Amino acid sequence: MSGRGFQNPHGMKQTSLSDIWEDLNTGIRHAYSRQNMPKARYMELHTHVYNYCTSVQQQDGQTHRISKSSKSNPSGGARFVGFELYKKIEEFLIAHLDTLKPECQDMVDEPLLQFYCKVWEEYRFSSRVLHGICNYLNRHWVKREHDEGHMNVYEVYSLALLTWKNCMFEVLHQKLSSAVLKLIERERNGETINTLLISEIVRCSVELDICIDSAPSKVPHLSVYKKFFEIPFLEDTEHFYITESAVFLDNNPVTEYMKKVGSRLLEEERRVSVYLHESTQDELAKCCERVLIGNYLERFYVEFLNLLKNDKTDDLGRMYLLVSRTEKGMLELRDRFEKHVLAQGIASVERNHETALNDPKAYFVALYDVHHKHSEMISQAFGGDSGFVQSLDKACSKFVNNNEVTLMAKSSAKSPELLAKFCDTLLRKSAKNPDDAELEDTLQAVITVFQYIEDKDVFQKFYARMLARRLVQQNSASDDAEASMISKLKKECGFEYTSKLQCMFQDTSLSKDLNEDFKRHITATTPLQVEFSIQVLSTRSWPFQQGPQFCLPVEFVQSQSRFTTFYNKKHSGRKLTWLYNKSKGEIVTHCFKNRYTIQASMFQMAILLQFNDTTSRTMADLTDSTLLPKEVLQQVTQILVKNRLLICDEDDIEDNNTLTLNTAYKNKKLRVNINVPMKMEVKEEQDSTHKHVEEDRKLLIQAAIVRIMKMRKELNHQNLLAEVLSQLSTRFKAKVPIIKKCIDILIEKEYLERVDGQKDTYRYLA
Repeated sequence: MSGRGFQNPHGMKQTSLSDIWEDLNTGIRHAYSRQNMPKARYMELHTHVYNYCTSVQQQDGQTHRISKSSKSNPSGGARFVGFELYKKIEEFLIAHLDTLKPECQDMVDEPLLQFYCKVWEEYRFSSRVLHGICNYLNRHWVKREHDEGHMNVYEVYSLALLTWKNCMFEVLHQKLSSAVLKLIERERNGETINTLLISEIVRCSVELDICIDSAPSKVPHLSVYKKFFEIPFLEDTEHFYITESAVFLDNNPVTEYMKKVGSRLLEEERRVSVYLHESTQDELAKCCERVLIGNYLERFYVEFLNLLKNDKTDDLGRMYLLVSRTEKGMLELRDRFEKHVLAQGIASVERNHETALNDPKAYFVALYDVHHKHSEMISQAFGGDSGFVQSLDKACSKFVNNNEVTLMAKSSAKSPELLAKFCDTLLRKSAKNPDDAELEDTLQAVITVFQYIEDKDVFQKFYARMLARRLVQQNSASDDAEASMISKLKKECGFEYTSKLQCMFQDTSLSKDLNEDFKRHITATTPLQVEFSIQVLSTRSWPFQQGPQFCLPVEFVQSQSRFTTFYNKKHSGRKLTWLYNKSKGEIVTHCFKNRYTIQASMFQMAILLQFNDTTSRTMADLTDSTLLPKEVLQQVTQILVKNRLLICDEDDIEDNNTLTLNTAYKNKKLRVNINVPMKMEVKEEQDSTHKHVEEDRKLLIQAAIVRIMKMRKELNHQNLLAEVLSQLSTRFKAKVPIIKKCIDILIEKEYLERVDGQKDTYRYLA
């Protein structure tokens, strides 16, 4: 039946394996001997396979053509046509590899790697040639076998790889792995090696990783690579670095060790990119990080504090980069950083607490320098890490609100008070005012500290009072700077926080227009005896209260009366309340050798004007003429005596003392300012501010409770406390006893009631 040129009844040629194998075997041997193969010879071999695969076989006297769609049993049809050739090729490959084994039987280390890479590359190339020759077998017979579920049949190139794996790789893999690991260790020890040998071994193990349990895949599964190379490589890496790190740390400081670890990690990354498979990168990094960093975290933590204390930014940066590779190491670093900043902040204030208690600038500098220093450290060493920023924020919140100064003052409200006073020194006219750019930077620094203030309502009260004084006394260094500061506060705390401050500016602007109108009115009628200007302030926006009883000097009565009449005609229904304690003026002297212009408060002017008719007055006379309370009059006269404008025969001024005008008064300046705050006035202002803060807090707490209960309808005590504290946290830290009192007040006012049978639950009453 099988013979060259045999014709069946249908005219189809029949080719048997014996007809082609001798010549095909010779051609395959030719290919595996790496001899040059002409294209014509290649096509001849390809044709042999084609003719065999497309031949017709006789079964039971019937003629069958093998087609893609026919369904044959494993022992006949398509399987019979391709199977014998497939087995012959497999037997050839096994026999060929058996001839190579004796050559490398006694080889080890680098010579083995060189031999293996050479014969592998030759075998791989020849197998691709064979794959091309058997292209028709792959496309039809192998594909049909897969379609019928015979998954242990492979394309010829895959068959060649599988044969190499079984006959060569599995026999030599231990010696190969050992040789590769020795080369890598030599490189780690500083020697130059032939990395091409390792990369070729790696590429071989990856390519051998064909899937034998399912259909052949173009994508490697890396099981061979991981089992025979990666796992022993990682174990060897771990042992190497355990030994090296222990020896290095015994002889070097942690800072040098960190440099060594950094360079080693870079080396391992380069190693992967040069000759290992990319999938090894993550596992290798984890191994190195565990051995080189994780095993020494405690030593890192101890060194971290030393580096912080000595401001070693570069070393801190290295430590951050190394510890950030570990899973939980950063949590401990951030915690230690927070404790360090807190200790630094408390120590900074404590070093200057006696000065800082009464010097707002010294207090601000003590706080801000700590924040600024560690903020720069976070930026430079820790890459602006948000976790360290949070740690810095927590630490600053603690020492800004609780430090030696607040302990001495017995109140955390001292911090916002001193900060507001520092703003006043910045924004008030003085010979030491910085330029605009420096002032803007300083105001931004103030806002940085302000962000950590818990009692922001205290800052608001003091800032409002000082702003009011600057505006009334026309003593602001810069309107732009004032507006900039209010804008910053508004950005931090919202419109409501700064609404009164903005209204103050509007009032001063309107007062300028009002003064112009009044001057035109005076010019058109009868001129005044004195120069006169006013500021009309809305009661709700300004933190002023009416001063003590006072009798206005006759010199100013006409001006006051004329303006009151003018204003009432312009704004009917409004009532003017005169704040004499906030008024000031200038007196030109004609009683001294030189002519002086004295800037004084209204109370000071009222007393000095009493000496126009006589050079001596008793305290009783001054009390009768000014109607000022005794304690106020005493403080005012003491300032005049201290400035040597008046002379008193006693150190302590009493009702029966006589005050005499100092006609021999001399001063280097012709323009003298004696308008300074009285001690009593400053003390009263501070007490009044704190009192108003407490009153406002109670109202804010009650408003918050009503808002929450109106929305919730019913709420238990603990949840209500939590929500109130949360809502008010941006303004101040509410005290739980005060919240409880406010709840009781609202129950009395019938905004709330206690739920029957549930003492700790409240219900909102509409």
